[in-house]
Amino acid sequence: MSFPFPTEDITEGAITCTVPKLALFAKGVHEYIPSKAPVFYNPRMELNRDSAIIALRTYQRRVNRHLYICDPLTGCGVRGLRIAREVVNVDFVILNDLSLQAAHLAWFNAEKNGLADKVIVTNMDARTLLGSHTTNGKFDMIDIDPYGSPSPFLDFAIAALKNNGLLALTATDTAPLCGVNPKACVRKYFGKPLRTEYSHELALRLLISSVVLSSARYDLGAVPLFSFSADHYLRLYVHLKHGALRANEAREKIGYVLHCFNCLNRKWILDIPSPLEIICDFCNKKMDIAGPLWLGQLSDRNFCREMWEGVGDTFAGAKKRLTQLLVLTLDEADMPPTYFMIDKICEKLGLRTISRDQIIDNLIKTGYQAVRTHFNPQGIKSNAPILAIKKAVKEASF
Repeated sequence: MSFPFPTEDITEGAITCTVPKLALFAKGVHEYIPSKAPVFYNPRMELNRDSAIIALRTYQRRVNRHLYICDPLTGCGVRGLRIAREVVNVDFVILNDLSLQAAHLAWFNAEKNGLADKVIVTNMDARTLLGSHTTNGKFDMIDIDPYGSPSPFLDFAIAALKNNGLLALTATDTAPLCGVNPKACVRKYFGKPLRTEYSHELALRLLISSVVLSSARYDLGAVPLFSFSADHYLRLYVHLKHGALRANEAREKIGYVLHCFNCLNRKWILDIPSPLEIICDFCNKKMDIAGPLWLGQLSDRNFCREMWEGVGDTFAGAKKRLTQLLVLTLDEADMPPTYFMIDKICEKLGLRTISRDQIIDNLIKTGYQAVRTHFNPQGIKSNAPILAIKKAVKEASF
């Protein structure tokens, strides 16, 4: 099959796919612009796709059943084809794209990899496709990986997922979620963001909150199994289980984060904050509010451990980065919301930037919990109050 644009072959995981020639859609020498290509493909999302494979393998071991998967925004088909090849007991994967050229290329890649018997290629609007599976033929796993926000597809995906299904989401609209455009965030995710040093964690919690609240309308309880922030995107894997009680339990973990820009104190509450609660406990200044957002765990410790144990010798392209990510998410799985940036605290105290590990050691010695965070190499998560954090920073500077 020939295509009306130059192509090249790439190898990722256990498949080889034909994609638009990357060099033709680059800005300068190295920066490839996926949105400029005739069919969408982003080589920078390999870690994202690797995480999908290992998360789905872990999920499959838990449910122990044959799987019916949907990749409704497939582009060249790389993600769905890797799932079909690299995850056991996958019966069918639907590869769908609104672009006819993308659908043709996805089918070509399915035949190229000998997966035509496990793949169904459709050329529809993703919402129409998902809407046609809300009664019969529901999916075990749906992976929403759009260019921008997943919010337009969220309700359709939730309704098309089986009980005990796995929903995977990518959000690349990090500017609204991180507070650059707060009105867009409220419009799409029903929560107010905040431009703080830990805005990427708030963004992830806003994304989870939108899934929890949307799922609750269908009497589904949403439980995050694994979530992270990397590069230019957020990634989330959520387990959905039927039941009004489960929906209520998840909804009850939605609340607000209060942040003091004066002294860097932060606190979180489940109910709408009263006038007294928005006054900082340490400096008496007014605190800013983010939310409503998810205040529960960002990842399930046991699920992350099973993922880490399952990495093995696969994922040669991004194995080191995926392993490091899983180790860090394991460490911080049970830690409270928000993280502290060492350079920000040092700036407040008029000190040079101190070693992160030394501050962690100081906090642990004084009886607090403290770990690294995957969100930022200079960040730490701790259950210590801001005064104890500042004290540990000062002691590390001597």
